[in-house]
Amino acid sequence: MNKFGQISILHVLFLVMTCIGLKNHVTILPPILDHVKRDGWASVILAALLILPWLFLIIYIQKKSNRQPLKHWLKETIGNVGASIILYSTVIFLIILSAFTMRETILWISTTFLVQTPPLILLSIYIILCFLLVSTNILTIVIVNAFVLFFVVVFGFFVAFANLQVKDYGYLFPLFENGFKPIAIGTIFPASGFIELILLLFLQHYFKQKMKWNHLAGMVFVLMGLTLGPLIGAITAFGPEEAAKQRYPAYEEWSLVTIGDFIEHMDFLSIYQWLTGTFIRVGLLLFIAADILDITGNRKKIWSYLVPPFFILSLIIFLLDDNLFINLNSHGFLIATLIFCILLSLILGAVALFSGKKQKNSVQQRPRINQKRK
Repeated sequence: MNKFGQISILHVLFLVMTCIGLKNHVTILPPILDHVKRDGWASVILAALLILPWLFLIIYIQKKSNRQPLKHWLKETIGNVGASIILYSTVIFLIILSAFTMRETILWISTTFLVQTPPLILLSIYIILCFLLVSTNILTIVIVNAFVLFFVVVFGFFVAFANLQVKDYGYLFPLFENGFKPIAIGTIFPASGFIELILLLFLQHYFKQKMKWNHLAGMVFVLMGLTLGPLIGAITAFGPEEAAKQRYPAYEEWSLVTIGDFIEHMDFLSIYQWLTGTFIRVGLLLFIAADILDITGNRKKIWSYLVPPFFILSLIIFLLDDNLFINLNSHGFLIATLIFCILLSLILGAVALFSGKKQKNSVQQRPRINQKRK
């Protein structure tokens, strides 16, 4: 029994909805709209279908690792050197992933409702809040997430139904007007979100039960829905050309919400959605990094080992020109995330295959040793 307790698959789904859902709901919409325009929904569905066979690899790795902490399994299977390369590379990737999410959020805050507030102050406050969450345990993260996610979902359905009066579904036609090539290219962006499910393997020792393929497939389809909702909403509300010009299509949809003739400017609710999503996403990603480094529950080590590199990296990213960061975050980093997660899954799959052969050879050698003794 893990000293921090165990969480159910339903709680894992909730974490995925908030952590990966923020990325699929916000970050990937601009590049999809830019590359695919009105057929962006097809790229999302195609990416979800293509990712389904890859889920079997996650199940295979889980089975071969016997749900033990991945860091221990890797060290037992390929030794300290090989395990350290994989684990520390993953930690660096998680810190970079968190820093990009933080930068995007602070940029949005600075350009929408806190224009006069110095970004450094916003960054410092948010880092402190996120690391207070990282310093707790997985059960605390799950409880906090379940609480904030409820309102995120309620507000999401609210904006979807409130904007029905201004949506024109004729903007979705004609279908496939630019052919299949843009749709195929567009699959890269939602796939870079779906493929982050590989990170669940680093939390598998906290789960009450084994993940099954249908569990992961369900998560993919939930994420697909979280992507299609604001994507189709932006296209039908603004048109494909205007939506493609927007930096934050999901946020812009809130500006259209009105209740009757006298209630409008409901976009403050989106502030809650985005800030809580970033809070959970950054907190969970850095918690996984802390768990890999085996410092969870040790506040001194967390604040000593993780805060300085994360803060320095965030500052470096903040020095980038806004347009450069937006292009990097919307294109290059999404592709890099997809490539890294594919390579990580293939390496872990190879280790799992190697561990299976190793166990088989050791079992075959035991009878020979017993015969020699006789």
